[in-house]
Formats: sequence, C-alpha cells, structure tokens
Amino acid sequence: MTDATQSGPMLAADGTPLKKSLARSLRRRKVRALALIAPLLLFVLLSFVIPIVSMLFRSVENGIVSETLPLTVVELRNWDADSGELPDEALYAAFVKDMIAAVEAKEHTRLGTRLNYEETGMSSMFRKSGRNIKRLDPEADAPFKEKLIDIHEGWGEVETWRTIKTHAVPITNGYFLNAIDMRRTPEGPRAQPEDKQILVKLFGRTLFMSLIITGACILLAYPVSYLLATLPMRVSNLLMILVLLPFWTSLLVRTSAWKVMLQQQGVINETLVWLGFVADDARLVIINNQFGTIIAMTHILLPFMILPMYSVMQTIPPSYTRAAKSMGATNWTTFWRIYFPQSIPGIGAGSILVFILAIGYYITPEIVGGTKGVFISNRIAYHISSSLNWGLAAALGTILLAVVLLLYWCYDKIVGIDNVKLG
Repeated sequence: MTDATQSGPMLAADGTPLKKSLARSLRRRKVRALALIAPLLLFVLLSFVIPIVSMLFRSVENGIVSETLPLTVVELRNWDADSGELPDEALYAAFVKDMIAAVEAKEHTRLGTRLNYEETGMSSMFRKSGRNIKRLDPEADAPFKEKLIDIHEGWGEVETWRTIKTHAVPITNGYFLNAIDMRRTPEGPRAQPEDKQILVKLFGRTLFMSLIITGACILLAYPVSYLLATLPMRVSNLLMILVLLPFWTSLLVRTSAWKVMLQQQGVINETLVWLGFVADDARLVIINNQFGTIIAMTHILLPFMILPMYSVMQTIPPSYTRAAKSMGATNWTTFWRIYFPQSIPGIGAGSILVFILAIGYYITPEIVGGTKGVFISNRIAYHISSSLNWGLAAALGTILLAVVLLLYWCYDKIVGIDNVKLG
C-alpha cells in the first residue's frame, strides 16, 4: 500500500503535481518576456509592418473609378471598346448622374487626377466639365450625348471612354506596368512611348551606381579599418574620432559642401588649375552627373563600411599572423591566406549595410546628381510630393524592396548570411 502511494505523481510544495506546476511557471515566464518586448513589437508594427502593408496595398488599389462612377462602369461593361464607335445614350445618361453626385461630393477632381496619370488632359476635362454638368437635370435635360460633347469635345472621343473602362477595375496592375515603362490598355500591356521610358533606366542606374559606391567604400575602408585594428590604442582612438566626425555633421551640410567643392569654380577644380594639372578653360565637369553622386555618396557612406570591418578585424588574434610568419610565410602570404579570410565577415556586413543605404538614397543624388546622377528613389519622392501619384510611387517602392530582398537572398546563397558578423 505504501509502495503504491509513493509511486504516484510527484507534488510541488503547494501540493499540486510537479509537472503542472512547472508548466504554469513556464507560462508565467513567457508572459513576462512577452510583456517586456511588447513595446518593441508594437513600435515595429506601427512604424514598419503597417507602412509596408499599406504600400503594397496602395500599389494595386484602384477603387476611385468604380466608386465615383458606379452607374457608368456598369454601362461600360456592355460597350465594345474595340468597335471604334461612341457609347450609346444610356451610358451618357448614367455618366451625368454619376458626375452630378461626384461634383456634389467634390470627388470629380480626384477622379480626373487619377485618370490623368494614364491619359494627359483628363484632369482638366473633368474639372472644367464638372461646372457645367452639375447644372443639368437628369430627368428633364435628356438626351445628354450631344450636350456633353458640347461641354467638352473630349466626351466625343472613343479614347476617353476606353481609358475610363480600362482603369475601372478595383484592383489593377497598371501601377506596376507604369513602373516598368509599360501601360495598361484594353488590348493588354503595351510599352510606353519612347519619350516616357525612363523608369527601367533609373532602376538600372540605381543598382549600377550602388554597386560602384559599395565597391569604392570597400577599397577605401579596408586599409583604414586595418590601421584602426592594428595601431596602438592611443593612435587608433584618434583615428576613430576622425572616422566618426562626419556623423556629428548634418547630412544636408555635408552634401551641400560637396556641391560647392565639385563645381567648375569649386575647390577641387581651382586646386587642379593652380597645380597645373588642368587648364583654366578645360575645368572638369564633376557635378550634376554620376561621377559627382558617386564621390559624395562614397564619402557619406564610408563610415558605415569602416565600422563593421573594424569591429571584425579587432577580434582577429594577432598570434595567427605571428605564427604564420614564424613558419616562413611572407607578409603578403600571411595577409592573403590568414588575415583576409577572417575579415570577410566584416566586408559582408559592411557591403550589405552600404548597398541597402545607397539604393534608397535621394537627398545626395538630388543635390549633386543633376539629371544624370539621380536614383529611382528621387523619382519615388517626386511622385509622392509633386505629382501625387502615390500608386506609382508605391509600385516603385515595392519593386525596389523586392530587388533588395532578391539580392539579399542571392548573397545568402553565395556567401551565407551566417558568415556576416558585426564583431
């Protein structure tokens, strides 16, 4: 009887089964840990996840046409856009009813702005027509076809109604097509006119220049990081202050300083003329082009390459190089076969950091790049702040995000993200 009692479940001090008590204690620890990181999770959710999801949705959302012109959209489904003939009177009557409601709600200008992204002139046509259409009586003033054409000749053009029908879908791929220099048409995707094909070129320029800037940072940062890691602490600390000094200066100030230095009458050209390397009438053009952007951005992003490299190099034991030299290795062999492989994680970390920062820069290219040295991020900023084409800006941002993730995945497959270290 006693043996049977002793073989039962073990009890905690409060009399509950030990397994149940341990499980309850583990749950409490998880809840406390979650409570500690909850503010960080909330911050990431509000400042990162929700904006990204909003951008992804904005890049395909297109409900303004169907919401503003619901009756017209229904009639457009019965109209053959390829016939070359204007819609019938029923569609014009539906359009008048929708426009009167849209003018009262002051939505017709927003609709015109949206359609103007696809066909130039639609914005002014909706704005000017709205003043006269609101005076029409949907019941007494029929028929409306000739009246609308008299208000604006655009309502008598087949292309106007084709544009409205093409972009009346609530979810569209039109913004993404525009982002790759194409456009949505009733016949399917079509290439933009040659004078409007600029975005693919900007994507290529952004990737190309970002790679050059990253490579330039590697070449300049490696010897500096090596000195920081191998020199005596007193000298190393002094050099570190010089490396960190740019962080104490505004980015706008540093970029503006480069604009002054790179001008044809700037410090660099004046020095070259004074030294006799360049003739006074043949000064270098190193501003408002790709070269100026690469110089300025390399200087600005260089500390972001030096710091990861330095943190990794500082952890490389000097005894490794001494042991190699004691076995007869030359300085070059010691560096190339012993030191350099151990510094690769720092190069990887700095390269990822600099490349991702470079690909999204827009202040520096805007100031020193002119028209030939701007990035795709400058175009995104333009559509957000000037043209207000947020759908296209969101599509461009989504493609840029996808490119970065793809390159990150390729880097992980080739190098291995586990080999990237910050020290």
